[in-house]
Amino acid sequence: MREIVKFPNKVLRKKSEKIERVDETLLKEMEELREILVASENGAGLAAPQIGISKRFLGIKNKEGVKIFINPRMTASFGEKIYPKVFDEEKKESDFLEGCLSFPDLFGTVKRYLKIEVVWEEIVGNPPKAKAFRRASKILEGFEAIVWQHESDHLDGVLFVDRVKEEGGKFYLWKEEKKVPMDVNEILAKEK
Repeated sequence: MREIVKFPNKVLRKKSEKIERVDETLLKEMEELREILVASENGAGLAAPQIGISKRFLGIKNKEGVKIFINPRMTASFGEKIYPKVFDEEKKESDFLEGCLSFPDLFGTVKRYLKIEVVWEEIVGNPPKAKAFRRASKILEGFEAIVWQHESDHLDGVLFVDRVKEEGGKFYLWKEEKKVPMDVNEILAKEK
């Protein structure tokens, strides 16, 4: 089985190719992504480039399992991009820290829309035939919208560290159960 690709692997910077047809290779790749995401301890989503595949599909994990989205795109956003916040049991507010399976132990604040409309293609039929797609759409909110934007960025070679840098967000290394502030440029310099 494939493994999660870690930064600075160049495949993470490639723009993924649109999927035009369903074949056995694609079905196998989607199943591998699903299995890897299910097995990940704290992964909420995973994009094909993160397992070394430059194709436009991603998976999002929730209580029901992993949903695969083919050729996903955002068609509308509501409100402004903001730094999401979370609240603990005592209702104390703190920054939502976005992480990435391709960047173990690194987290940062990233501006995201909290409500978006998205479209994607789903495979129809069993067994699927060539071009056997059905278009689907949905409005996503909160955590699911954040995960979608993060994984969708991967399909265009954009990484969460890029967003942290361009927005001047906070960036941390999680070390021995503590957040250690870091300069995101230290990580991006590994790419050169």
